[in-house]
Amino acid sequence: MTKEQKERILIIRSHLEFIEKSIADLDRKLDEIVAPYEGAIKLLCTIPGVDRTSAITIISEIGTDMSHFANSKRLCCWAGLTPSNNESAGKKKSVRITRAGVYLKPALVQVAHAAVKSNQSPYYRIKYERLSKRRGKKRAIIAIARMILTAIYHMFTTGEEFNPSDLYKIDLPQEISAKQKDKAVAQAKKLLLSLGIRKSEDIAVV
Repeated sequence: MTKEQKERILIIRSHLEFIEKSIADLDRKLDEIVAPYEGAIKLLCTIPGVDRTSAITIISEIGTDMSHFANSKRLCCWAGLTPSNNESAGKKKSVRITRAGVYLKPALVQVAHAAVKSNQSPYYRIKYERLSKRRGKKRAIIAIARMILTAIYHMFTTGEEFNPSDLYKIDLPQEISAKQKDKAVAQAKKLLLSLGIRKSEDIAVV
């Protein structure tokens, strides 16, 4: 190794040490800034796919006071996760999402991708698989991101951890799920008979 090569390596090493020190200083400063929001960060981390970094990004964009938004739909609209309404003469020309939420929307989409791949909870993965079959993968991810932001709104409003009302349907054992399906089919048959839409012999064949 020549003298010039050694000098170049020392310069590169010095620059690397400077970058590492700058990152450490920035992380330390960031921890000081978010210290009052540690409770909110831990609350968001109960959502599948949300880690500390993404939680900090979300809080920095929307805060923790949801009184600024009339409801969860307004928050989703502000974040650019709701389809734009472009309608003329009764015909919808476009249903693309809006361009709002320059920083928040990419963060939520990244969280959505992590949520559908999470090994801890199959909740969003099952919803994503169902949606992607009907609406495609891109729209399904946006829908999951919108669900997550809706959950965040209600979590900040109530102070409760992530516990969706339909979680039992996702984690339901196979035997119980089959029993519920049979019960639903029996109720549907009964309804069809009561309305006279189908006869008993027709339903038996179905």
